[in-house]
Amino acid sequence: MGVIMNFSKYVPYAAAALFGVQAVSLIVRPTDEIVRPPGAQGERDFSSRCVKCGRCVQACPYAAIVPACQNAGSAVGSPTLDLRNQACRLCRDFPCIEACPTDALRDVSAIEDVDMGYAVVNEDLCIALQGMRCEVCYRACPLIDRAITIDYRLREGDSIHSVFAPIIDQDQCVGCGLCVERCVVDEPEVAIKVVCGEDARDA
Repeated sequence: MGVIMNFSKYVPYAAAALFGVQAVSLIVRPTDEIVRPPGAQGERDFSSRCVKCGRCVQACPYAAIVPACQNAGSAVGSPTLDLRNQACRLCRDFPCIEACPTDALRDVSAIEDVDMGYAVVNEDLCIALQGMRCEVCYRACPLIDRAITIDYRLREGDSIHSVFAPIIDQDQCVGCGLCVERCVVDEPEVAIKVVCGEDARDA
């Protein structure tokens, strides 16, 4: 019997993938970056190993992993995350990795081993940098005071308002996207995003 998941929040770009005997129909919003599940070892390695079987999609207890939509080119149907809708919860037992039959997801025994990318703050959109108190991304971070810290300082040229600036440590951030999901800024776009892809940390 088919299992149908319909994410009505997304704009109508449909991607259908056949996972064993279960057909899963998903509507996935197009994204600038394809964020891979925990255990991916770079885009080239992942793409060469992933057979788009959908087992990691089925294994994720939070339905955070979804097939890439039809505008993803050759990556269509492969597992990705829409962090704004549902970030990775960094499960301690990593069921997505356990379910992968081809080692496209591998070599993770602790949260610190995950490397999905790293967060980047848009300084023009972040309300904390405009003098409004906001620590949402900081409080959402599972590696609080390591991946994200807060720089408290007076706003330049303003003796009244303080700045609560989020500072990302790229070496500590694992790219789970909880900061992206929780960001209070939504127009014209979210104020924080995860940079990923091949050799992202060397970019």
